[in-house]
Parts: sequence; C-alpha cells; structure tokens
Amino acid sequence: MSPETLLQDPNTNTQQTATPFEADRFNANVMNTYGRFPIALEKGQGCRVWDTQGTEYLDFVAGIATCTLGHAHPALIETVTQQIQKLHHVSNLYYIPEQGDLAAWIVNNSCADRVFFCNSGAEANEAAIKLARKYAHEVQDIQYPVILTAKASFHGRTLATITATGQEKYQKGFEPLVDGFSYVPYNDIEALENAIADIDEGNRRVGAVILEPLQGEGGVRPGDLDYFLRARKICDDNNILLILDEVQVGMGRTGKLWGYENLGIEPDVFTSAKGLAGGIPIGAMMCKESCDVLRPGNHASTFGGNPFACAAALTVGKTLLEENILQNVQARGEQLRKNLRAIAAKYPHLFTEVRGWGLINGMVLSEETEIPSIDIVKAALNEGLLIAPAGPKVLRFVPPLIVSNKEIEEASTKVENAIKIVES
Repeated sequence: MSPETLLQDPNTNTQQTATPFEADRFNANVMNTYGRFPIALEKGQGCRVWDTQGTEYLDFVAGIATCTLGHAHPALIETVTQQIQKLHHVSNLYYIPEQGDLAAWIVNNSCADRVFFCNSGAEANEAAIKLARKYAHEVQDIQYPVILTAKASFHGRTLATITATGQEKYQKGFEPLVDGFSYVPYNDIEALENAIADIDEGNRRVGAVILEPLQGEGGVRPGDLDYFLRARKICDDNNILLILDEVQVGMGRTGKLWGYENLGIEPDVFTSAKGLAGGIPIGAMMCKESCDVLRPGNHASTFGGNPFACAAALTVGKTLLEENILQNVQARGEQLRKNLRAIAAKYPHLFTEVRGWGLINGMVLSEETEIPSIDIVKAALNEGLLIAPAGPKVLRFVPPLIVSNKEIEEASTKVENAIKIVES
C-alpha cells in the first residue's frame, strides 16, 4: 500500500488524498469489544459507503437498522448544520424547544401521551424498567415486582437490560444479574399465562411484560398477531403493563411508523432509538398518561433530548411521512423477500425460510448445515455488500429506508454470488 491513497469523492466527483487507515494504532488504543470486519469506512452517500481505500459497498446494515434516511441525506445535512450553528446542547434544567417539538410529533403520530428522552436503546429500556418498577410500587401495590421478558430477546447492554435480555451469552461473566426478571418463550401465550399465574405469590407478582414486536437479535422473528392480541388482553385483565421494545423496529423499519401497528394493539409503554434520528444518538421512552409516574428526581439524562439530537430526529420523522418513505419500505421489503425466497429455493439444503416485515428481513439457515451465517456475511463483504448476522443461523438485511428497486436487485445478486462462493 502506498503512503497515500487517491479516492474518488462520490459527492463532488473530484479526487482527494486520504491517509491510509492504521489498524494497528486503532487496536492499540481502542478496547477490543467488537469483532470487526477488516475494512475502515470513511464516507457514505445514500445506500452506499466507501472505505479508506476507495472500495464501494452497498450498505444493507445501515448502522444496524439506524441510518433511516441513508448516508448524507440532504434534509439531515441541512438540519444538523443549522442546529450546530444555533445551539447544540443545554441542560434539561431549562425548556428545550426542539425537545418539545419532537415530543409533540411523537405523541401526534403514536399512541403515546408522554415522552422521556435519552441517548440509546439500552437507556430507553432502562427507563422503561424503572417506570415499571415505580408503577408497581405506587399503582399496582406490588412490593416485589417481576418483569417478564422473552427468551431470545435483546434489550441492551446495561446490567438491567442484559438481565432483561433472554440470552445467556450476553449475561455470562456479568453476574450477579439484576433481580426481578423471569423469561418465557416468544410467541407462546400459554407459557405467558402460566408464568403470570406461577409468580403470583404474596407480595411477589408480575408487574410488566416486555416484548419486541419482532425479535431482531433473536433471529429476525416476527411476533404472531394472535399472540400479541391475547397478551394485550391478559395484561389488561391482570393490571400488568405491556412494554414494547421498538429500538430496532420503530421509525418506519417495518413499513409502519411503529412496530406495534403490525399487531393490532397499543402498548402502555414503548421504546425507540436506533433509527429515530437517522444515526445521531438519541433514545426515547414513550408511555400512556395512565402510567406516567416518573417525577423530578426519579430519572434523568444529561444529554437526553438535547437540541441537536432532537432537531435531527424531528427532520427524520417529518421526512418519513412527507416523502412517502413508508410506502417505499413496504414495496422494497416485498421485493427483497421475494428475491431472497427465490434464492433460498435454489439452495433448499442451506435455507429453511425468509421472514421479516418491511425492511428488516432474515434468511434462516438450516440447523443441519455446517455453514454459519458469518461465513456468508464475509463472502458478501468481498462482493461489495454489507449485511449482518442475527445469530449463527440468520442473515439480516436492514438497508436504509430509501433503498431503491435497482439496489434491491443489486443486493440480491451479490447475496447469491456470496452463497455460491461459500458453497464452492
């Protein structure tokens, strides 16, 4: 590699000089908490990104369902440029107009009555857990509240949210875990009913149920309509809060603005983050007025709801609706699933199904195959396509919501090429 690499700037079509990326320096200074692929990304445009050597990739990871409007979207560029010149951060000790505007947009476009802002999905779920416990003590008269979550779920990396996460691999080495959680199989209504009955003893009762409308890290597994309809009724009948984790599926990812709209119910509480501001860090916990029990001093976030992040999120939300992007999500999602199913049919010994909603989709590998999902992900990388695993047996496709018909076709071709390489 030469001391300098000439790159083609996708925005200006002019050449510019880039300093080669030094992986050794990165590894010497950054904690080793990720298994990273051997490329360093430095710029993006739409659904494409370029690495420091000028190699182009079609991005079907989108920051793991985060870059809602893709990369360098004009509306987002304009908003963040104007906002950073105006006011980017002040304390929540004062009213923040941008925060109020974003909260009003969310309330007007969801079942929520109140919004709490933070910085990430884990923080949003942590806020929901705290709200559920306070509600249990103040309203449900439960001295020892238990929160039910689903096996194979994922809710974050804080101690409380990895405890809520129904996967032991994320919890190992961080014991003792937070008390007050129990787990049930996903989409199994009998198991949910039995757990509620079994835990009802003295001052120890179920106060809340936390579910993902579609399990992302658990293998892109959509919730069953009947399961969620019955879960909603069970929670109502037993005075239990129903909390939905929409960190990965919210903000249009499923073809609906919110994941719960696919299931015919309204939650008492739901959370959002990833795609909310299109890649600018923000999280939110939304609730009905009936369970808004948090008061000054109960919970807070220094950076939560700052003007910069809220201005970005409001622009993302307005753009989704004003540019009919939800319709694109529905159409491109159907196109992608059709293409992936056609590919899977050619390799019945490798794949068992294709599942998902909108633009969060998974190709499920057979339990019998010895090929792990990561091998196909790596082969796709070499073909110029970024996809991500969702566990060892699922390929996950979560492109920006602005993805085009042509880009879906291109990605489908690259996936099939990657499969052929792994098969050979």
